[in-house]
Amino acid sequence: MRAKMTVVSKMCCRICNAQSSKLFSANLLERQVWYYECPVCGYVQTETPYWLDKAYADAINVSDTGIMSRNLANRNIVLTVLLGLRMREAKVIDFAGGYGFLVRLLRDSGVDAYWMDKYCDNLVARGFEYTDKIRGGVTTAFEVFEHLVHPTEAIEEMFGVAPNLLFSTEIMPDSAPSPDAWWYYGLHHGQHIGFYRQRTLQYLAQKYGKVLLSDGRSYHMLCEPDSVTWFSNIFYWSIKLSRFMPLFSSRIWKSKTWSDHELLARERLSVLPAMNTPE
Repeated sequence: MRAKMTVVSKMCCRICNAQSSKLFSANLLERQVWYYECPVCGYVQTETPYWLDKAYADAINVSDTGIMSRNLANRNIVLTVLLGLRMREAKVIDFAGGYGFLVRLLRDSGVDAYWMDKYCDNLVARGFEYTDKIRGGVTTAFEVFEHLVHPTEAIEEMFGVAPNLLFSTEIMPDSAPSPDAWWYYGLHHGQHIGFYRQRTLQYLAQKYGKVLLSDGRSYHMLCEPDSVTWFSNIFYWSIKLSRFMPLFSSRIWKSKTWSDHELLARERLSVLPAMNTPE
C-alpha cells in the first residue's frame, strides 16, 4: 500500500517546464490523484504517475471496445491526409502501433506502412517492423499523447522517424471539466495522464518549427511548413469526409496484401533448412 505523501501545490509542466498549479483531485484506480494545470501552455497533467504498472497490466485497455472501428476510421484518415499532402508514396510509421491493426489495414490499402511499439506485441503486421534504416514521411500516433509520461521526449522521437506527425487526442475545453464530467480522464483504467488544449498543441508547433493543423476536437497534425500548401485550408473537412475514402482509394493505391504475402513467403522459405532429396 502506498505510504502517505505530502501533496505539492505546484509541479513542473511536462510540456513547457513552467510551474503548474493544483487543479483538482480525483479517485483513480482506488487512489486519490491530483491533477495540475499549466498557466503557460494549458497542459493538464496528473501528479507523477506511480500507478502505471497496474494500469498497464494489459497493454491494450480491456474496456477499449472501439479499437477495431477506430482503426478503420484512422486508416481512412491516413489515406485522406496522404492524398491531401501529395505524399501518396510516403512511408508511414505507426508509433505505438499496438497489435498492428492499422499497419495491416494501411498495407492492404496500398500504403507502405510500418509498425513501431516498445510495449506491445506485433500480432498482425509481422515482417513490417520499423528499423532506423527506414525514413518515413509521416508518423502516426493515434490515442498516444494522453499516455505519455515524458511528452516532449516522445514527440522528438516521433520527429526523428518522420518530419510530419499525424495524431489524435481529445482536446480539453478551456474550462477544465470536473472529474465526473469528462470520460477522457479515464479514471477507471488510469492510463490517461496528460491532456492537451488547442494552445498546448500550438505551443508544440512553435517549439518544433511546425505548422499545426487541427479539426479542433480529436485529429491534429504537426507538419513541415513546406508540406502543408493548400491542405491546411481543408484539413477540417478532410477529416469529416474521410469516411468516403474507401469508395475510391483502390483507384489511387494498389493493395499490398498479395505482394506482402509473396515477400514473407519467400523470406520464410529462405530460412527453412534445405530438405534432403533422394539420389
